[in-house]
Amino acid sequence: MIEPTDGFALFVQIVESGSVSAAARELQMPRATLSRRLSALEERLGVRLVHRSTRRLGLTSAGEELYRRAVVVVRQAEEALEAVGRLDGVPRGVLRVSAPPAVGADPFGNLFRDFLRLYPEVSLEVSTSTRHVDLIAEGVDVAVRAGIVRDEGLISRVIARTDVGAYGSPELIARHGGLDTLAAAERAPWIARLDPMTSRKVSAVPLRGGGQIEVSGRLATNDMWIAVAAAAGGMGLAVLPGAIAADGVAAGRLVRVLPETIGWSGVVAVVYPDRERLDPKVRAFVDFVAKRAADLIPPTVQRGLGATAESA
Repeated sequence: MIEPTDGFALFVQIVESGSVSAAARELQMPRATLSRRLSALEERLGVRLVHRSTRRLGLTSAGEELYRRAVVVVRQAEEALEAVGRLDGVPRGVLRVSAPPAVGADPFGNLFRDFLRLYPEVSLEVSTSTRHVDLIAEGVDVAVRAGIVRDEGLISRVIARTDVGAYGSPELIARHGGLDTLAAAERAPWIARLDPMTSRKVSAVPLRGGGQIEVSGRLATNDMWIAVAAAAGGMGLAVLPGAIAADGVAAGRLVRVLPETIGWSGVVAVVYPDRERLDPKVRAFVDFVAKRAADLIPPTVQRGLGATAESA
């Protein structure tokens, strides 16, 4: 009798890797061994699953049908094993993380290293992007992001607060008469933001007392570090979190404009899908990042720590 999952996982890995050689590397097993396993599966099923004559993996019609059905069985088996594994509360397995990119000294490097040392049964897959990824659709377990969390299907745990304001180079500010009035700031060139969800240009800059001003400029970006460089180079005023602008301010390359008028309180949060039972590796990562918040945002530019009522 053939067990329902006998060889299915290996076959699915071969198909998704694109070749037996690539699958063998992923599985860390000899290519010859994997090839024999594939041949044994074909012999037991009595059908040819792949075309041996092509340099790149090609599936027969039977192979396509088996993959379509086997991938469901394999995924369900993986989910079942993960569910059982969660019962003992030990963080383990692959944790997929989305994080913002960093320039220069990267605080995430040490954070991820220390997390792996603390939890030896966890493996990390980290992708960096200025885009707010769709965690559920893209199979990401947890993300570190700045700004507003718009997806109601996500739990958000605030780990730090930082002040967001307008910054420009001393030269640009001098060229525009000091920019000591809101009207003067509105007439100055700006580096516009691109919405991280829609990639659309955001021309409105919020004011602390409510309302906003409409600004314009020749550059728009969703990358804070590009905005920092452009602002320090005199291309325009940029809306920046205090943590991002801190080095430029300390070096005299950036000056804050109208701090009592332009800006708002921003947050850095860890977000993850709202699930009935939180995976121990996700809970461990969220708690770990919350404890290490000072590594991500210097205490001198933090405005307090806290967690939302929804945080797990």
